[in-house]
Amino acid sequence: MKDPDFTVELTGPSPHDPTALRAVGAVTGLSLWRSKQLLDSAPTTVRSRLPHATAAQSAQHLRRAGVPTAIRCGWCRRTLPDAGTPVDPAPCTSPYWPTAHCPANSMTSCDCSFCTTHGPLPGHTTHPDPLIPHPATTNPATTRPSSPR
Repeated sequence: MKDPDFTVELTGPSPHDPTALRAVGAVTGLSLWRSKQLLDSAPTTVRSRLPHATAAQSAQHLRRAGVPTAIRCGWCRRTLPDAGTPVDPAPCTSPYWPTAHCPANSMTSCDCSFCTTHGPLPGHTTHPDPLIPHPATTNPATTRPSSPR
């Protein structure tokens, strides 16, 4: 199972001072001129299809420069603000795991059968081993028994 991708977005108007322009340039690789154009086009996408750690680092760099930034999960489309908790508390719409296991989630407990049986996952922001199907996402009616090798 692969991890979701994340998008860094400009969420509103931002200063056009040299610090903000350099921060956008550092995150995107754009020139100062193109960085100004990107800031002028807010709200817009700064970078997309990033791992969570890279997206968080990019957003933090932009926020320190005064650029209003958000991170959006590519699976459930929820937005994560500075604190790392979702703005939208709606459930994750990912077909890959239950809501409590979504990386964009802030739930602290889960009542799925996997967590009831084996205990909560570390940090509750990761998913189970991809080689072991998660019972909450496996439909016994459509799952074929594995054949011996």
